[in-house]
Amino acid sequence: MRIDDPWYDALASGWGEVDGTGAEAPPVPGPGSGPDLGGTPDDRRSAADIYLEVQRSAAFQEVRGRYRRFVVPAVLAFLAWYLAYVVAATTAPQLMSRPVAGAVNVAMVAGLGQFLTTFVLTWAYARHARLHRDRAALDLRWDTQELTRGAADR
Repeated sequence: MRIDDPWYDALASGWGEVDGTGAEAPPVPGPGSGPDLGGTPDDRRSAADIYLEVQRSAAFQEVRGRYRRFVVPAVLAFLAWYLAYVVAATTAPQLMSRPVAGAVNVAMVAGLGQFLTTFVLTWAYARHARLHRDRAALDLRWDTQELTRGAADR
């Protein structure tokens, strides 16, 4: 599923600016550029260009895809479960008031299930991020910082 993002190429406020006046940021040497790397000073790229290049990279798209493949189904499942609870509470009061154990009824069990589901989804999200996204995102961040390191020094 592809979602067209109208802000895809738009820079955030302050990006590409040195002092907030709209002046262009100093160019950043790319890989293999600069006098010490065998390139020429004309081979420099701005930080905005580097961020856009990283955003369009296959590695970044893979991290975003892994995120979406977990979050979209999890959110839809949780919302369906929540709406089922609300609808059942309003349309089937006899079902919800049926005792389960002593004074505990179906509504109480389902309500506690909402809390339990929240904690389980939080744990599952953190686990999924740790196992499937964190390393790739950290590598992307490291590479991006290396590419843009010279911009702050100038």
